[in-house]
Amino acid sequence: MPLLEIRRVTRRFGAFEAVKEVSFGVEAGEFFTLLGPSGCGKTTLLRMIAGFDLPDAGQILLDGKDLAHTPAERRPVHTVFQNFALFPHLTVAKNVAFPLRMAGLADAEIRRRTAEALDMVHLGELAEHYPNEISGGQKQRVALARGLVNRPRLLLLDEPLGALDLKLREEMQMELIKLQREVGITFVFVTHAQNEALALSHRIAVMNAGRVVQLDAPSRIYGFPASRFVADFIGNCNLLEAEVRAVEAGRLRLHVAGLGEIVAPAAADIQSGERGLLALRPEQVRIAAEADPGWANRFPGEVRDFLYVGDVTTYQVLLDNGYTLQALMPNAAPGRARFHETGDRVMVGWPAEAGHYVRD
Repeated sequence: MPLLEIRRVTRRFGAFEAVKEVSFGVEAGEFFTLLGPSGCGKTTLLRMIAGFDLPDAGQILLDGKDLAHTPAERRPVHTVFQNFALFPHLTVAKNVAFPLRMAGLADAEIRRRTAEALDMVHLGELAEHYPNEISGGQKQRVALARGLVNRPRLLLLDEPLGALDLKLREEMQMELIKLQREVGITFVFVTHAQNEALALSHRIAVMNAGRVVQLDAPSRIYGFPASRFVADFIGNCNLLEAEVRAVEAGRLRLHVAGLGEIVAPAAADIQSGERGLLALRPEQVRIAAEADPGWANRFPGEVRDFLYVGDVTTYQVLLDNGYTLQALMPNAAPGRARFHETGDRVMVGWPAEAGHYVRD
């Protein structure tokens, strides 16, 4: 039985359905992420799990118990918010201890568990500091310690890294992974940042317009998107409109208007004559002055632009038939290393094993 079970949950605001018959389960000890664009329903769903809002239909069960009549303060759940929600007039230790004081624990037990929680996030030496005396990353760790101090069955994290700068955000991602592994508490994490979800999660539920459109492991979400929306939303992706001409020997022969025939991996239950698209990641596309014999798909074009970001360069290549493809190449040398200049004539290609066919 899952620790947390969402059964056909719906939430309406007037005529608007923010969450539409969503169902999934979260296993004990899992780092589970709700991912989607603003307005997709992920925060509304998190608020219902926390008890800050109630569903209009469906059930939310924790350890098999329906939470419908359990108020937020009595649920074994804690929420960590993006703005940290720390009390400025309380020290770090008193902020962390606050849930224990509200629960009426003895002073000795409060001191012991507060010290344990601060040690868990490596902030014991800052116990007597105030929030305005510590950094953004340290505030986030205080918020996490406060969330963990009363040992909830479930920790809900609502865009908890959104207020941090990029470098600190990446550092905190590593801290979150390590912390979740050490404490073993189930995390339900809400974010709109695809890279963050891919880096942190055991499983991801991608949401759009109030529904879960794909639920899978990060590698499956990225490599095998179930729809146009998922392919386009998760990372960068070349999307080629295609018609299936043949299914043979584990391969698809696809026809792309203006591009011609391409070869792609077979997918389940695909029939000749149907239409869809090939989702092709930029890192799967190769670019060179001359075509490689190993490329099953190859087309001439011209470099129109490129984006250098240190370890990789992404090229925009305009093919002779009018298509524009993105190709990502690693930079082997330091500095402004690049292999091709704007205006260069190149060949673009990819092997038959690259890409994933998606029904439209």
